[in-house]
Amino acid sequence: MLTLFHAPRSRSSRIITLLRELDAIDKVEIEIVDITRGDGSGRRDPKNPHPEGKVPLLVHDGVVLWESIAIIQYLTDLFPEKKLAPLAGDRERGRYLSWLAWYAGVVEPVLIMQAAGLSHPYLDFTFRGPKQMAERLESALKDSPYLMGDHYTAVDLLLHSPFAWYPAATPDSNAVKTWVERCGARPSLQWTADYDTRAAAAA
Repeated sequence: MLTLFHAPRSRSSRIITLLRELDAIDKVEIEIVDITRGDGSGRRDPKNPHPEGKVPLLVHDGVVLWESIAIIQYLTDLFPEKKLAPLAGDRERGRYLSWLAWYAGVVEPVLIMQAAGLSHPYLDFTFRGPKQMAERLESALKDSPYLMGDHYTAVDLLLHSPFAWYPAATPDSNAVKTWVERCGARPSLQWTADYDTRAAAAA
C-alpha cells in the first residue's frame, strides 16, 4: 500500500503532479495534513508521521521515505511506464541522478540564500551563486527543450518548480524562461492546482 502525506500548495504538490504525470494518482492513498508554514500559519499535524512535521512523506508497505528527491526517484522507478526517468542500466541514468542531486545540493540552497539576502564567500564557494546556477541551466537548455534532451522527465518537473513558485528568481535567460513556461504549461500542473484548491477547501 502506498500513502502520500500531502499539504496543499506546498513542496509536496510537485509529488502530486508527478503522480499525475505517472498516471499513478489512483494507486496512492493521499492523506491531507497540515504543516507549519513560513508565514506562521498552519500547525504541526499529529496525523503526519514525518519526524519534523513536514511534507512530502511517502509510506510504502511500512517503508517510510522522506525528502522530495528520494520520493521522486522511488516513484519513477516504481512506475516506469511513462518513462519520466531513465532506468537502471540506461546510459542516461547517471545524468538524471546528478540533476536530482544538483537540485538539493545547489538550487534550493542558492535560492534560499538569494531570498534571504545572504552572501558570503564560504556560501558561494560551497553552493555556488545565482550566476553560476543560471549558467548551468542555460548551458543545458540552449540546444534542448528539456534538461535531459528532447524528452520531459522528472528532473524538469523538480527543477522548474521553485521558479514557478518564486518567478522573481528565474534567471534572465530566454532559454531558461522558455523552459519554465514549457514545463508550467503541462496539464498536470493545472490538475494539481485544482486538486489543491479542493483539498484546502475540504480541510
